[in-house]
Amino acid sequence: MSVETAPGTRTATAQQHQEQLSLSTAAARTLATTTKSEPQMQGISSRWLLRKLPWVHTPGGVYRVNRRLSYVLGDGRVAFVKNGSEVQVIPAELTELPLLRGFDDQLALGALAERFVQKEYEPGQVIVHAGKKADHVYLIAHGKVEKVGPGKYGDENVLGRLGDGDTFGCHTLTRSKGTTWEFTARATTAVTLLALPETAYRAVADQYEHLRTHVASQNGSRNGCKTNKVGEKLIELSAGHHGEAVLPGAFADYELTPREYELSVAQTVLKVHTRVADLYNQPMNQTHQQLRLTVQELRERQEYELVNNPEFGLLHNTDFDQRIQTHCGPPTPDDLDDLLSMRRGTQYLFAHPKAIAAFGKECNKRGLSLGHVEVDGHHIPAWRGVPILPCGKIPLTEQHTSSIIAVRTGEDNEGVIGLYQTGLPDEYEPGLNVRFMGIDERAIISYLVTAYYSAAVLVPDAIGVLENVEVRPRA
Repeated sequence: MSVETAPGTRTATAQQHQEQLSLSTAAARTLATTTKSEPQMQGISSRWLLRKLPWVHTPGGVYRVNRRLSYVLGDGRVAFVKNGSEVQVIPAELTELPLLRGFDDQLALGALAERFVQKEYEPGQVIVHAGKKADHVYLIAHGKVEKVGPGKYGDENVLGRLGDGDTFGCHTLTRSKGTTWEFTARATTAVTLLALPETAYRAVADQYEHLRTHVASQNGSRNGCKTNKVGEKLIELSAGHHGEAVLPGAFADYELTPREYELSVAQTVLKVHTRVADLYNQPMNQTHQQLRLTVQELRERQEYELVNNPEFGLLHNTDFDQRIQTHCGPPTPDDLDDLLSMRRGTQYLFAHPKAIAAFGKECNKRGLSLGHVEVDGHHIPAWRGVPILPCGKIPLTEQHTSSIIAVRTGEDNEGVIGLYQTGLPDEYEPGLNVRFMGIDERAIISYLVTAYYSAAVLVPDAIGVLENVEVRPRA
C-alpha cells in the first residue's frame, strides 16, 4: 500500500537532502585573515585647550610670575552652610571681605557671623536704593543681583551684576555716618542674602577692639597709596610742562612674594604580560597600543586639571573682578559682548558644547547668525571674530548651568600659558615620559607613565569667566 504526501512536504524534504555544491563562507573564514582596526577609544575629545595654550619650557619645575606691586585688597567670595531653608555664613569666610582680609580672631568672626540676618527677595524687588543711607553689609547666598545707576539721559544704566558668594556694602564699616548708596541693587532672580546692620558691627567692634583696629588699618592701606585703575602702585609722571620744571621721581615696585606655579603630575602604571608582548604582537604591537590608549587618557585628565584644579585650574584662578553673571540665564550676545569688553585681545572662548548650543539658540531668537573662523583647518563658530571652542571639561552642574571662559594667551601678550618640561628621561612626548619599572615574579612588565604640566595666568585680566550660564532649554 502506498502513502501519498502533500506536495509542499515533498519539496521541503528534497531541499534538506540537497548536497552542498561549494565551500561555505563560515568554513572559508577559518583559513582567511581579517583586516583589523587599532583599538578605538570613545573618550578621546578634541582637547582644544591643550592645543591652543602656548606651552613654556620650565626647566626648574617651577614658574614664577613677577608682577608690579598692587594695593588692591582681595574681594573674594563668601561660602555658606544651609540647614533646610536657613542659611548661615561660615565665620572664617568673612575674611574674604576686603576690610577683613588677614583677620584671624575666630571669636570675633563668629560674633559677626551670628549677627547676620537672612532676607529673601523676589525677582524685580529692590534691595537698596541709590541715595538712601548705606548702613548694611550684604552677602549674596543665592541668586543674581543687578547694580543699577542713572544713565546720562535719565535712563537706567546697569553698572554690574552679582551672583552667589558676592558681597556689597563692606565700605559701610568704615565710612562716616550719612554715607549713601551710590547705586540701586535689584534682584533679577529670587535672591537669598544675609545682611549685617552697621549697628551690629559696631557692637562687635566695641567688644573686640582689635577688630576695629584691623578694619581701620586695612582701610588706611587702601586709601593711603596712589594707584592706577587696576590697583598697581602709580608711577608719577609729568607731561606738557614748559621750562625747567622739577620732574617727579618714580620707580616701578614689584611684589615681594610673587606667585610660583609648580608643575603638577598625572601618573599611572601600565602593566603588560610578557606572554602577550612576546606572542601576540602581529600585526600590531600590543605594548604600543596599550601605551597609546594610556597616553590618551592621561592627556584627557591633563586638560580636566587645567580647567578644574583648585591650585592652577583656569576656573579657580580667575580673579573675582573678572567674573560676570548672565543677564537672564542663557548666554546671550550681550553677555559675550560684556565678557569680551573686559580685556584686550581676547583670543579664544572655551565653552561646554551645550553652552555653545544654548548661545546659538539665543542668537536665532534675535535673528542673528554666528560667524565662523578657521582654526587649524576646522570651521569653528565665532562671536566678534573670536572662536568659541568646545571644552567638555568645563563642569555642567545639576542645575544645568555652566561657564564660558575667555582667555588671552602667550608670554609676550601677558596672557595664559601652559607649563611643562621637555627633555625628560625616557621622554615619549613633550612633557610625558615612559619609564621601565621591571618584570615581577608573575612575568608582568610594568611601565611608569607620567605627564608633568601646569598653567599660569600672567596678569589677572588675561582670563575672564561668564558664570551661571543656563544650558537647559526653556519651555
